[in-house]
Amino acid sequence: MQIELAYGKTGLKVELPREARPMVIRKPPFDIPADPDELISNILNMPIEVPRLEVLGREASSACILICDITRPVPNHLFLRPIIERLVHAGIKLEAITVLVATGLHRPNLGAELSELVGDPWVLKNVRVVNHDARNEADHVMLGWTKNRGVPVGLDRRFVEADIKIATGLVEPHFMAGYSGGRKVVAPGIAYHETIRTFHNARFMEDPHARSCNLDHNPLHEEQLAIIGMLDGPVLGLNTVIDESRNLAFACFGEIIASHLRAVTFVRRHVEIPVGKKFKTILTSAAGYPLDKTYYQTVKGMVTPLDILEDGGTLIIASNCSEGMGSDEFRQAQQRLVALGPSAFLETLRGKDFAEIDEWQTEMQLKPMRVGKIQLYTEGLDDEDLAITGVEAISGITNAVSASIKRHDSPEVAVIPEGPYLVPLESKMT
Repeated sequence: MQIELAYGKTGLKVELPREARPMVIRKPPFDIPADPDELISNILNMPIEVPRLEVLGREASSACILICDITRPVPNHLFLRPIIERLVHAGIKLEAITVLVATGLHRPNLGAELSELVGDPWVLKNVRVVNHDARNEADHVMLGWTKNRGVPVGLDRRFVEADIKIATGLVEPHFMAGYSGGRKVVAPGIAYHETIRTFHNARFMEDPHARSCNLDHNPLHEEQLAIIGMLDGPVLGLNTVIDESRNLAFACFGEIIASHLRAVTFVRRHVEIPVGKKFKTILTSAAGYPLDKTYYQTVKGMVTPLDILEDGGTLIIASNCSEGMGSDEFRQAQQRLVALGPSAFLETLRGKDFAEIDEWQTEMQLKPMRVGKIQLYTEGLDDEDLAITGVEAISGITNAVSASIKRHDSPEVAVIPEGPYLVPLESKMT
């Protein structure tokens, strides 16, 4: 049997060994809207819990629209211009509108990559499009500390000081924050590095509620909501959901918390997939381009299927890693992991108020490493890179699956072509 995994821009066709008994786990099909432009128009005409943009804009002189960085395949080309045109119709001048790329602590998106990200030449020509820089203190307004956990809050002043604040993004499972989108585009998206490093420290990362598809008592989610509450005036959110082929399946617009929850309610039934059992062999992906450009992002694909991985089982992941490992800081964290070993590495994280940049991704990698063997197929990492992944590199998937079947004496293989964009569960979440 041949299956295709999401891998890079082209996909990766894999021939499963003859002895395999695969269960291919996919999202149930979406009802795709016939006209995505009409869908965007409709949600802007009927916002959730706030007046329309044309009304809000009458009392405003500036606006800031957040978009996710290149790691998220958000259909920005469908909604940016309609939002901007409505703001202009309300009386806000084009030069007073900023599109801000919510990079968090990721690298900036520039040149051709920025054009790809925005997806609309008209937007790039007519409004200012800039990248957030979490390390530049002067770009941020310090708003104080959250009440429950004392997170220091700094946010990009271009958003804080705008009269109209809009966060746009993609709602999908997130292996720490439960679901992406909405409040997460604000923090960590445009947060100061100390804010990001606080709610990525071990106190948050090791909390059992900080996991995929869970918002209840999730410390990251709760702090993100608290941060939204520290902003003046309404904060708006435009949230999208896409199918496996990257078609727009759902969108909603309105008050940021209410609109995010509506999108989460919609997407849950498509991405939380109960399969009724655990597996000794799992074959998955890192979701393909743009998410699998780095090994840093690949870790997400290792974590999301853990609910169905048998203790001592084998998880095989395919990731293109066309840009290599990721940041220099992540590389350093991986080097420490390999040098110290998982237990000693984790001990170095406990008690830190500020996590070192990107070491939290290495900390998340410890979770699948505690459960079983992790094997990586990639064409983007050299030998030096592979040596610091902390997992086993493989040269071919078919043979690796066959060897796992033999090692575990079990022909059943869970295959997750889309990787972390869905979360397979042993049983339905309660």
